[in-house]
Amino acid sequence: MLENAWIMVLTIFVINIVYVTLSTTRMILTLKGYRYIAAFMSIVEVTVYVVGLGLVLDNLDAIQNLVAYALGFGTGIIVGSKLEEKMSLGYIMVNAISVESDVNQLSNILREEGYGVTDWTVNGLAGHRQALQILTPRKYEKKLYDRLKEIDPKIFIIAHEPKTIHGGFWVKTIRKGKLFR
Repeated sequence: MLENAWIMVLTIFVINIVYVTLSTTRMILTLKGYRYIAAFMSIVEVTVYVVGLGLVLDNLDAIQNLVAYALGFGTGIIVGSKLEEKMSLGYIMVNAISVESDVNQLSNILREEGYGVTDWTVNGLAGHRQALQILTPRKYEKKLYDRLKEIDPKIFIIAHEPKTIHGGFWVKTIRKGKLFR
């Protein structure tokens, strides 16, 4: 009997990890515009949810089932977040301000590496600075940050995810499949 109780706890725990991972991934896919994949995923998600919740509700007399459900939920959030990091859907727009005096050198290095870069001179509290706006796929985000800090250890970096991208040479480069070869 005790063995069956542990199997039930483990089953509820795993089902909830799967459910919350699917839920987290579906939400991200929806936000990124992958609505048909997200809709299909929601069918699987709700099926897993109903099975898991049913197991808990049918066995409310055993507190360990409720604990397994809660722990599975929390673990599913972590697993879903890690999965989203690995998927790295979309693009990131990085705004960087460099103290380097030769923005052309910095911009050209990044362009040669495949990044879309727009640059201009700006004025800050301590004088002239070089501003760069860099567009890259999210899967190259960390690589870009590391490269920027390697070139200019004092660089200021701030990033956001663009909702819409239209026009420019970089979009054409992506469509031709020539980015980061």
